Amino acid sequence: MKKLYEGKAKILYSTEDTEVLLTHFKDDATAFNAQKRGTIGQKGKMNCQITVALFQWLESKGIQTHLIEQSADDKILVKRVKIIPIEVVVRNIAAGSLCRQTGLEEGYQLPFPLVEYYFKKDELGDPLLTRDRLFVLELATEEQLKQLQTLALSINQYLQELFASCQITLVDFKLEFGIDTQGQILLADEISPDTCRLWDQNESDPQRRVMDKDRFRRDLGQVETAYQQVQKRILDRLASHEA
Repeated sequence: MKKLYEGKAKILYSTEDTEVLLTHFKDDATAFNAQKRGTIGQKGKMNCQITVALFQWLESKGIQTHLIEQSADDKILVKRVKIIPIEVVVRNIAAGSLCRQTGLEEGYQLPFPLVEYYFKKDELGDPLLTRDRLFVLELATEEQLKQLQTLALSINQYLQELFASCQITLVDFKLEFGIDTQGQILLADEISPDTCRLWDQNESDPQRRVMDKDRFRRDLGQVETAYQQVQKRILDRLASHEA
């Protein structure tokens, strides 16, 4: 295998099949555009298993993904896609940068799911894009943007329902998409506590309820324990669906 790309959380390798790639989930943790770095024990395995479970569940709902299969505890085989350089963020509750940029209070329930687009470019700090800027940069066509929004809102609805059944509130999350050789848009990358903001519905304390990478960002401690809880609740819930 040849390493094709290494990001902050994953490494991408080629395989013998030119249309199939291997994704390795790392234990590395970063925040603030990699200005803060660390390690979360077993994070690669947990995020890999959570992503596989959520992708397979979304596929059962009609959402197409790049996932082929899990090949090891921290590795998956995926279809080769051309990643659209847009991070699609869906927000249900005000938190993080939305509060800093608008003055909204953390925890404010938004009147509708807010879909935002960010330029996937680390050297620029992944800036928020307006619709016109997106088209000027030729990052996607108008039809592709409509598809991204429709997919993001559908995924949000499915994930909100699943997480709620696990006593977890889906505050916001990031998605990435790619285009396959047939020109179809597929959900790519991962869905995990690295890419979602998740709050424990059994906790009212603003710090104890955090179950995602904000525990690392904000030095709240017990990061691995929070990830383990997310993993256990999701896998247990999906197992009960299959039973």
